[in-house]
Amino acid sequence: MSTYFFGATRGAGGAAPAGSLRRNRGGPAEGGIRPEAGPRSCARRPARYVWGVSADRLDDATLLILAHGSTVNRESAAPAFFQAAELERRGWFAAVRPGFWKQPPRWDTVLRETRTPRVFVVPLFTGPGYFVEEVIPEALGLKTPGQKDFPRVQRRDGRLLFYTRAVGLHPRMTGVLLARARAVVERHPFPRPPPPEQTTLIIAGHGTERSADSRRAVEWQVERLRAVAPYAEVRPAFMEESPRVADCVAEAGRRHVVVVPFFISDGLHVAEDIPVLLGEAPERVRARLEAGQSPWRNPTERGGKLVWYAPGIGREPLLAEVILERVREAAAWPEGVTVPTLEP
Repeated sequence: MSTYFFGATRGAGGAAPAGSLRRNRGGPAEGGIRPEAGPRSCARRPARYVWGVSADRLDDATLLILAHGSTVNRESAAPAFFQAAELERRGWFAAVRPGFWKQPPRWDTVLRETRTPRVFVVPLFTGPGYFVEEVIPEALGLKTPGQKDFPRVQRRDGRLLFYTRAVGLHPRMTGVLLARARAVVERHPFPRPPPPEQTTLIIAGHGTERSADSRRAVEWQVERLRAVAPYAEVRPAFMEESPRVADCVAEAGRRHVVVVPFFISDGLHVAEDIPVLLGEAPERVRARLEAGQSPWRNPTERGGKLVWYAPGIGREPLLAEVILERVREAAAWPEGVTVPTLEP
């Protein structure tokens, strides 16, 4: 049986089979964009650049997109497969592989199988929290337990390993969030898209009172959006701390509200928890998902306001450019350098 979520048909398992990359050789990866295509090898061709990244200088490197994954929700892996397929299709790296913490293909297996002299490990996470800055670097052998700062470029098993910063705090992630907000309204205009100056944009994150890092990326992106986006107001909201998702529609200052979940995958939080917190009945959400429908009808009226709810950001085509920017940034770091976690 196929299931349907946020406008994309997929198999009952949710993601592409573990260890495989779904490609469309005649065009962009599924649901993707149409960037300049590149051959597998860039030798003897003029240098090509994408936001400052030279294709000729990456054909000796493997890109490992490291994601969390899940043993119970295969949808969690779909964004890493999607972005890896798109970047592999462009042909700027010797290889592009997804690797996961909780499911195959395991990141450590992928790393052992890598034969290139350089490996760029990009954590596909929205923030620089405990997992990204502690757990993964320790597993990679880049730091010891309790070590605060660590070099992000080190030699491991004869290869130069680059561990980039998380994608969520990159400045160009602001464009990813804007693209998600615009797309959901344009796809469901009812009967025409409301102008941004009459709309409240809400960026929804997880949040936890146990760690301030959990909300850092959301608040940072909200500040950037307030400075560059044309929306009447931009507000943060969190599942487990204030200001809360459950209150965000009532607190919005405009009649039109667009909610963008700042989550990589369309997993449990995006597909079920946030729609329920926004006021949809749990049994209705589950029934829609079981019927292969989106969990939220766009737009839905809540308290006299029209609410649009976007999918997670993991399959947004612009995210591939953010990953490439992280690679470009790391490629300029000298071996042994310690880099601040946050953006300069």
